[in-house]
Amino acid sequence: MTNKQRLDLIEKHIREHRYADLHTLARQFSISLSTVRRALDELEEKGLLRRHHGGASLVETDEIAREYDFIARDERMAAEKFAIASAIAERVQPGMTVILDGGTSTYAVARLLTGKRLQVITNSLPIAGLFGDVGTVETIVTGGIVYSRLGVLVGPLCEQSLEQIHADLAILGGAGITEAGVWNHNAHIVAAQRRMIAAAEHSIFALDHTKFGRKALALTAAFDRRFTVITDSRPGPAMVKAIESPGATLALTTARAPGHS
Repeated sequence: MTNKQRLDLIEKHIREHRYADLHTLARQFSISLSTVRRALDELEEKGLLRRHHGGASLVETDEIAREYDFIARDERMAAEKFAIASAIAERVQPGMTVILDGGTSTYAVARLLTGKRLQVITNSLPIAGLFGDVGTVETIVTGGIVYSRLGVLVGPLCEQSLEQIHADLAILGGAGITEAGVWNHNAHIVAAQRRMIAAAEHSIFALDHTKFGRKALALTAAFDRRFTVITDSRPGPAMVKAIESPGATLALTTARAPGHS
């Protein structure tokens, strides 16, 4: 197999699956991990994909959301967000019904779910766009008023639609986390998140360590036994106690730079 043939096959695989990890590509094409890394580096240089720790994703999946400022400009804590997103995606099993709220953290999770057969409910236009041409995911979009800066639907119609559904899992972000619980900036977003939590059997919050000790406009929810908080660094003892005392789960993941494995 020539190098060009190898590159074409890997590119085709990633176009079909939107994301692929190093080990999957190595097995699929019977090549070494080092050969996969070199191929992905070459495809990234051509602007065809974006490298992450352990794999790569199709650049086109990002372009769907370029019109929304929050994804186009937010590269902060990229490695941490990817590590958290990976840990959450591993907990999502095929056949689940999953609620995804808007924001960069949940969008990062969504990108890693495109290969799984799921039913997804979301108020995020970027996430809905991402899943739009993925045959394995059935996407249900809530109604509501468009909060354009974030590309999310909020308001009474959004909340009413969430009241009528049931999900196995809700995956949410937040602006801050304190001993009182998880906080967010916008009252309409908080109201929608509360409906999502009520509709799901279990809720997972994606919160990197920069959110520790930060309050925002409104408290989304106090900690509950149906909650899991996934973060990249262990918070202080008081916050750990506040999370775990009511039965919530704290899960840590090791963040690495998304450029190379």
